[in-house]
Amino acid sequence: MSRTEALWKLNLPLLHMEGGMNENGKDSYIAGLKRYRERGIPIVIDGEVCTEPDWKRIFEAREDNSFYMADFVSDDKTGRLTEIRFDRVYHK
Repeated sequence: MSRTEALWKLNLPLLHMEGGMNENGKDSYIAGLKRYRERGIPIVIDGEVCTEPDWKRIFEAREDNSFYMADFVSDDKTGRLTEIRFDRVYHK
């Protein structure tokens, strides 16, 4: 099973920024992040473990054309998910 298939199986939609995401999609995505956090998986934004109130910033539009991209980090030996990391990337 691919990593993408595994994420869908856990009901966490993949973040699709192009064209935006409606409020239902954002709420669903946040709910998925909560499920991961409840399983002990830290949610990291810009290198810092963040709490739920900070998570909505991954959807914010920025004047510099940057957006957040999710990276699902796994343990090299076990393949288990160890953290979900959001880093800002730039689109020119």
